[in-house]
Amino acid sequence: MQIKSDSLNKILYSTDASAYMEEPMGVFFPKSKEDLISIVKKASREGFTIIPRAGGTSLAGQVVGSGLVVDISTHLNKILEINVQQRWARVEPGVILDELNMETSRFGLFFGPETSTSNRCCMGGMVGNNSCGSHSLVYGSTRDHLLEAEVILSDGSVTVFKDLTREEFEQKSSLDGVEGDLYRYLGKIFEDSTILEEIREQFPDPAVRRRNTGYALDEFVATSFNLCRLLAGSEGTLAIITELKLNLVPVAPAYKALVCAHCSSLEDAFRANLVALGHKPAAVEMMDSNILELSKSNISQNKNRFFISGEPAAILIIEFAAGTPQELDKIVESARLDMLSCGHSYHCSTVFGDNISKVWELRKAGLGLLTSMVGDAKPVSVIEDTAVAPHRLPAYMEDFGKLMDRYGLKCVYHAHIGTGELHLRPILNLKKKADVELFRKVALEMATIVKRHRGSLSGEHGDGRLRGEFIPLMFGDRIYGVMKEIKRVFDPNLIFNANKIVDTPAMNTFLRYQADVEVKEYSTFFDYSDRGGWIRAIEQCNGSGDCRKSILFAGTMCPSFRLTGLEEDSTRGRSNILRELLTRPRTKKVFDQTEILTALDLCISCKACKSECPSNVDMARYKAEFLQHHYDVRGFFNLKDLPFRSFMVSRMAYFQSLGSLFPNIYNFFASNRLTSSIIKRILRFSSNRSIPLLSKVTLRRYSALMAKKHQARGRRVYLFADEFTNYNEAEVGVAFIELLNTLGYEVIIPKHFESGRATISKGMLRRAKIFANKNVMALKDIITPQTPLVGIEPSAILSFRDEYPDLVSANLKADAGVLSKSCMLYDEFIMREFEAGNIDSSLFTDSSQDIILHGHCHQKSLASVDLSAKMLSIPVNYRVEQLATGCCGMAGSFGYEREHYKQSIEIGEQRLFPLVRSASAQTAVSAPGTSCRQQILDGTGRTAKHPIQILYEALLILPKS
Repeated sequence: MQIKSDSLNKILYSTDASAYMEEPMGVFFPKSKEDLISIVKKASREGFTIIPRAGGTSLAGQVVGSGLVVDISTHLNKILEINVQQRWARVEPGVILDELNMETSRFGLFFGPETSTSNRCCMGGMVGNNSCGSHSLVYGSTRDHLLEAEVILSDGSVTVFKDLTREEFEQKSSLDGVEGDLYRYLGKIFEDSTILEEIREQFPDPAVRRRNTGYALDEFVATSFNLCRLLAGSEGTLAIITELKLNLVPVAPAYKALVCAHCSSLEDAFRANLVALGHKPAAVEMMDSNILELSKSNISQNKNRFFISGEPAAILIIEFAAGTPQELDKIVESARLDMLSCGHSYHCSTVFGDNISKVWELRKAGLGLLTSMVGDAKPVSVIEDTAVAPHRLPAYMEDFGKLMDRYGLKCVYHAHIGTGELHLRPILNLKKKADVELFRKVALEMATIVKRHRGSLSGEHGDGRLRGEFIPLMFGDRIYGVMKEIKRVFDPNLIFNANKIVDTPAMNTFLRYQADVEVKEYSTFFDYSDRGGWIRAIEQCNGSGDCRKSILFAGTMCPSFRLTGLEEDSTRGRSNILRELLTRPRTKKVFDQTEILTALDLCISCKACKSECPSNVDMARYKAEFLQHHYDVRGFFNLKDLPFRSFMVSRMAYFQSLGSLFPNIYNFFASNRLTSSIIKRILRFSSNRSIPLLSKVTLRRYSALMAKKHQARGRRVYLFADEFTNYNEAEVGVAFIELLNTLGYEVIIPKHFESGRATISKGMLRRAKIFANKNVMALKDIITPQTPLVGIEPSAILSFRDEYPDLVSANLKADAGVLSKSCMLYDEFIMREFEAGNIDSSLFTDSSQDIILHGHCHQKSLASVDLSAKMLSIPVNYRVEQLATGCCGMAGSFGYEREHYKQSIEIGEQRLFPLVRSASAQTAVSAPGTSCRQQILDGTGRTAKHPIQILYEALLILPKS
């Protein structure tokens, strides 16, 4: 039994998505039921508490504590059985919700409750939290679909909670051990009319569909003798789950639509909600102006704002479903007209088809977007989960507004308005003692307001450390006493997630940040002023875990986590390690801490997090920043040290510039078995990789020769001859020049320097800054929107947009910003000209060609691969399939490095290689990235071409050159 108690894992598992932090004693990764039984018995013998943890996305500190974290997500994630006829599935607790629904959808079934974290949350966590999701109007909560649960009790015994007859219940009550004790005690509750009456009086109004405060005694006594009713929402405090049997429901009606009601005020939104509910929607969700405004600056979510008109104070997303298009149209039009005529919304947009998922994607990103708010004051999770009956919502929100006014607080409003549960997040600075005290005052007063409106203090996010101390206030001493006794009977030795739900400490203790302690900032190479500094940029990570999404689903973030499944290899894990060890370093050498280097090791700088993380975390940049500081501490020139390799790789363009004077000699040494082996051994490159060879003539040399032969003509375009194309793949650049010359453009390679891409990726930021400054100085006076700088290699040209504005010297920052707006990828330029009518399909072949296209990671993050697909479709009979791939795994020099070669190939094998192998021999393989093309060749034996090469070869008349 291996328990990891090193500082790296203790830091990684000291937080969740809440405001809390406490280092655990260690982390355990069970691989079987027997492992779980063993750890429960060990905890009972030795007296420590077990903290069951799934995706770690809890918002109330449920998985934060000083005990042993048991991570069930890493190995206990198998779907064991699907019974289509009886509509149920049996799963291990680490199964991800979307993966379960992907499997069951083949049979027309799915698990109803759908949380915003559905692509990374685990079924065990959903049970522990009694999760609901946006469609709870139709599907209710997880508790409503939990049929059976196999659990380990505190004495190590295994039992199954399920529906029991009274006779079966009485038989259970006669058993020895913990199981018999708990059934005997619960039987007494059924027989105590005083307790039953108090449960009816003290628990929320039955019209409150979302209620998750304390143990669900009201649900338990109102149904058959099924302890699953108590288990759901118990936050791992009663038992540890080994298997779940879950109810499945038929997939929703095939035809769906959204009515998006725009409201001028929050009060209008609260009242418009009641109008919407009259039309029996499948869901009603709300986003306020704070979320809508923050979505403008998020690369991914800005694309999903297409349905928004004007600047609404709030938008209601109202979903309808029907069995036929005609029925749906009738429902939607009726609702739309009603929403407009009621006087509470000024505009209603309707959304159909594939665009529906884009709207829901924006809604799901809400939590992450909120933490991208710049500054220490953030919309905090404190009262965000209260729920009341929908008809009480306007009056309840009036009381809440008075509370906010009394303390002069601003608040964010979003989420499940249709069920009376709005996520209310006051903006507080938990780095200030005064706001920490206000944190608790607001929570206490809000609990009183919720009680007055017969609501639930938690609708779905649970009690954890955040709300547990207010349970006595919500239910009274008698019911709270019953809950304490339930905990004692289930868990007499307090081994299951102690101090949650009952005996919870004050909710403003064990917070992530130390109050009134100045945040240490460092002198940095990148400019982080728009984020308040480097540390505050790192702190943007709120723990929502978007970076933990499954490889089975769209997106690229985070390639290393998708490979290993380890928290240390997620963007969240790296952010937590950086934040903690840069603000509270464990050694005097802050930038030589092993834990940080370990966490950053498999970060391949793909930049997916920059666009896919709703909090705008840019781990590639943070890694480069840290590495430059690390090199300053370690130096470069120990041949056995990795910084030496980074030093050499970052200067590869310089070495190749020398080699280009005698390319045949260079290529001989690079390809000769003996000499190349020596080079790879010195650089610690994998023996399975081949050193990139030089083109016989550089692209610059070719361009100069052609300029002497041909007279300049046509509209002028400047080509950025990046170091990869110029030295290694000049033929791609030649294809670009010849293509544009034929199309009527004059292509000029201006005087410029290498992009610095390798220096940035390797953290050589001092050197990268020199290149950035020189390039901006050289190009700022000649590059304009009319005469843009066009790049062929995505990672090189996109440096002008992404890193340069924050890397150049202060006196060049404005120039870099202006220049970045006129730097274009090859496909952006060609499609701009095509759509303007300057390029015509008639210039290209009408022959048929199938093409599969793999996009470059930086292109996916900072631009769009869609334009490459459209560009390749300019020839009328070219059919392009954009592959649903993440990172190829090469990532510059990463895939060459001896210690990373295996992971590099494994990343390619996850999606890319199988898709390329399955393509017919006649299908063209295309990839805009030079690293991607090399990885495809090494991994599949197929030669991939740059999209420019394919379009060039499609010209009806190829130029003679």
